Amino acid sequence: MAKDVSGTRLRTAAIVLAAGLGTRFGGGKMLARVDGKPMLQRVLDVAADAGLDPVIVVLGDDTDSVEAAISWRAEIRVRNDDPGRGISSSLNVGLSAVGDAERVLVLLGDQPFVTLENVRVITGVEPDPQRPVVVPRYADGHPGNPVLLQREAWPLATRLEGDRGMSQLFGSNPDLVRYVDVEGVNPGLDTPADLERR
Repeated sequence: MAKDVSGTRLRTAAIVLAAGLGTRFGGGKMLARVDGKPMLQRVLDVAADAGLDPVIVVLGDDTDSVEAAISWRAEIRVRNDDPGRGISSSLNVGLSAVGDAERVLVLLGDQPFVTLENVRVITGVEPDPQRPVVVPRYADGHPGNPVLLQREAWPLATRLEGDRGMSQLFGSNPDLVRYVDVEGVNPGLDTPADLERR
């Protein structure tokens, strides 16, 4: 984990966005099995192994079934009562629950192949108030998730709209973004066919 100018370890929270309707998947996406585990569980395991604290999990209409199926640790579970407004609304719900962490890593519940190694690279970036948005760039040259937001970027994040998510933020504010190169890829799983191809 990165440290501030005094050498103090920065507290990095996680927001795991898991409230999506999953309509293209046919519902129940967060609990689809990937290598024997629910998709969401794999993301939560990486967040825990990376030492992110707190871990905020934003759930939606399927809150009850997800809560019953996941092996929880100390994650803070919050609910987006209107997930139809898109991923940006879930991000707002998550940010409101983060507390006093200096930074937050935004993970997507439908990206179960995110690796601990890449999370460590992203969260290991030293703070820069002039470029408070850290975006991973994968081996194929494309930017992706998870995105690290220093506190300076939170007001911008709360103004996002719809379902495009973090790409709005770094697309419209390129001067605030730092890219960090990471290994591999981190695909989202939008349909059952996406899962079958993995």
